[in-house]
Amino acid sequence: MSFELSREHEEFRRTVRGFAEDRIAPHVAAWDKAHHFPTEVVQAMGELGLFGLTAPEEYGGAGLDPEDGPFTSLCLAIEELGRVDQSFGITLEAGVGLGINPILTYGTEAQKQEWLPDLVSGRMLAGFGLTEPGAGSDAGATKTRAETDSSTGEWIVDGAKQFITNSGSEITKLVTVTARTGLRDNGSPEISTIVIPSGTPGFTAEPAYDKLGWHISDTHPLTFEDCRVPAGNLLGERGRGYAQFLATLDDGRVAIAALAVGLIQACVELCVEYALDRQTMGGPIGRKQGVAFQVADLEVKLHASRMLTYRAAAMKDAMLGGSGPSVKDFKQAASVAKLYTSEAAMDATRIATQVFGGYGFMEEYPVARFYRDAKILEIGEGTSEVQRMLIARGLGLPVE
Repeated sequence: MSFELSREHEEFRRTVRGFAEDRIAPHVAAWDKAHHFPTEVVQAMGELGLFGLTAPEEYGGAGLDPEDGPFTSLCLAIEELGRVDQSFGITLEAGVGLGINPILTYGTEAQKQEWLPDLVSGRMLAGFGLTEPGAGSDAGATKTRAETDSSTGEWIVDGAKQFITNSGSEITKLVTVTARTGLRDNGSPEISTIVIPSGTPGFTAEPAYDKLGWHISDTHPLTFEDCRVPAGNLLGERGRGYAQFLATLDDGRVAIAALAVGLIQACVELCVEYALDRQTMGGPIGRKQGVAFQVADLEVKLHASRMLTYRAAAMKDAMLGGSGPSVKDFKQAASVAKLYTSEAAMDATRIATQVFGGYGFMEEYPVARFYRDAKILEIGEGTSEVQRMLIARGLGLPVE
């Protein structure tokens, strides 16, 4: 079995790399320092077709057949953006995986026609509101509520969400939120997903977070107070919101793995360049085994991470074509890829910072930014602890 990329995929990779190096790399340090979200560059990513890679042509997407590897293409784009800056990679990942895909997968035709064209084109963004102050890994503890107004049929949403990407930018079109819509017969909460457009009275994107990393990405806490939306804004079947969220995260884990691969690739390249350039004791530091072996270890982590990620992406594309692995096997592959690559990325930035020595501690060098950006990869789309739990369960162990 081979996970070699097709010629078309390699050409696509080069296209995205060229865009990232031309449009992002020259400005990324300044944008990161200013915590600036460059709307025009994100929309240029849309013009390049990056937000439409997994969408059908009728909504403005690429309309790629499963055998063309649309999900693999998305992962390649995220990897190449992440190689230059992680914030741009997560903006694309969240825009597609958490913004577009829930509507594409569970929406009615009317919902797709209303919301997808702007999102698929990259003119607008969407977020997914799951995490709350008291509900993250335990999504069943969701406190946000949605009740039906008996006189109008509208949903009335009250609650709060936190750490929501693409939720408060000037081009955010909507946020899909999970909310309690009742109780099941066994007393457990019935959780549904509801689309709330930006500008809806009662929907407030609070001031952006001051984050450790991902300074360029758009991330806000959200509040909903007597927020009313039409009954038709229910996304998918009532009470199936939790299941929808779990399926959405499976794809997202592979995409986060791709983001981690981009970061590791950057660390390898930066370390090799620095180890050849930096002179000490009459020669480049790269001739010292203490340095060279660390960089060699990074190359091993890069290859392993890339293969795990490409394998999971290929499995997803095969499933889109109606063949290939079972959902269970894909879930396991997604968790394995996400766990290994995110932890490898943390190792990569630690090693890269060490190779750079004192310069690695200076913000003028990219390794410092990558070091800050790496930690969230072990948290977002399911923590490393959650991935280990899922992998163990996939092996048949009754872990809690």
